[in-house]
Amino acid sequence: MKFSELDLKPEILKAVTNMGYEDLTPIQEKTLSHVLNNRDLLARAETGSGKTAACGIPLVQMIDPSINAIQALILVPTRELALQYVGEIDKISRFTDVAPFAMFGGFSVDIQKAKLRDGVHILVATPGRLIDFLYRIRSIDLSGVRTLVVDEADEMLKMGFIEDIDFIMSCLIHEHQTLFFAATMPEEIDRLIKTYLKEPVRVELNKEQVSPQSLAHHFQYTGRGDRLNILITYLKKEEISQGIIFCNSRHHAEKLIRELEGRFKSIGYIHGGLDQPRRTSIFERFRRNKISLMVATDVAGRGLDFSHVSHVINYDYPSGLERYTNRTGRTGRMGRAGTAMTFVTDRELKGLQSLFNTNRIDPVWHGTIPSLQAFSKQNRRRDDKKYAKKRARPAPQSRRLSNNGNDPAKGERWNRQGDLGETRAPIS
Repeated sequence: MKFSELDLKPEILKAVTNMGYEDLTPIQEKTLSHVLNNRDLLARAETGSGKTAACGIPLVQMIDPSINAIQALILVPTRELALQYVGEIDKISRFTDVAPFAMFGGFSVDIQKAKLRDGVHILVATPGRLIDFLYRIRSIDLSGVRTLVVDEADEMLKMGFIEDIDFIMSCLIHEHQTLFFAATMPEEIDRLIKTYLKEPVRVELNKEQVSPQSLAHHFQYTGRGDRLNILITYLKKEEISQGIIFCNSRHHAEKLIRELEGRFKSIGYIHGGLDQPRRTSIFERFRRNKISLMVATDVAGRGLDFSHVSHVINYDYPSGLERYTNRTGRTGRMGRAGTAMTFVTDRELKGLQSLFNTNRIDPVWHGTIPSLQAFSKQNRRRDDKKYAKKRARPAPQSRRLSNNGNDPAKGERWNRQGDLGETRAPIS
């Protein structure tokens, strides 16, 4: 379906055409009519599928600019995602009188209060700052909200925002529409759905495929001491228009950026410890393609749309399948081609097959291809050997009491297997 086939206001159709939107993505095609028909919605789709526009376009369509009130409230987990969201809605509404605004911590409360007084129709907010305005500052009116959107709902739960979401949603006591958007749907979301959504339409695209189909997954088996040289070689030979290099910790990222700064021009570094103005500046420079390579911790791994990113490199292997999906989803967005390169050491081989199976990844290997099956068998033999040794180890003298505390010298039999079974640490 094409946007020109929808019954959109001419101003909105002109804006999305200028944005280069012609065909609806699957998530947009499946959700737009339900949102416009005021249905509650639970939508799941792969990262980079166009969820922001799927939400923003119908919201702008439904806003009545003559009413000076917040008519749509969008909750997002991070400041960067709030800025991205409001930027997208600003483009969609540029030829209308709809006023969007982003509100988050680390920015002047007085300026935000003045903006709210001036008039906001669509408010994008992080939970913490919104609660400040509801509970402490008490200078925000949500009585005109017709639609509540919780975007990246799964990430909200993971970041510990469940109580904040409960509080905010309990403040909306009037009739309104509720939309949940997420890349994954953990079980914890079920309670929120049952409590706050009324007979929601469920849209789950690619439930078994959470990696974008336009994304090529590359892997390199290496020792930890060889990673830096292999990374440098890869960066020099690969045609990278823009790339993000992920590390698991700030310490690793700082060490890596020191190694790369002297070898590559236009390289940046982003992490959660930077103050908000600095973070915003770096993200904006990256969006404008002023930075070609960005070393990052997972602060850049969720929800952000960098349209120029051709490569994502996992210098440190991500901890968990979901984190792999979030990181690699920074490229290959909206059907564009992208490459994800992940360095793998012996430590990560054990869980690699699970990643391939769950995300249905067809891996492209560079260099030596490890035998995952042989590695799994080797691990099982090693674990069995460790287990056997632990069972054969004699008990310490101080432990030689039976389960009921009697002295074995008085005829009681000591349950060695049971005692060690209770204290033996599990072998992963």
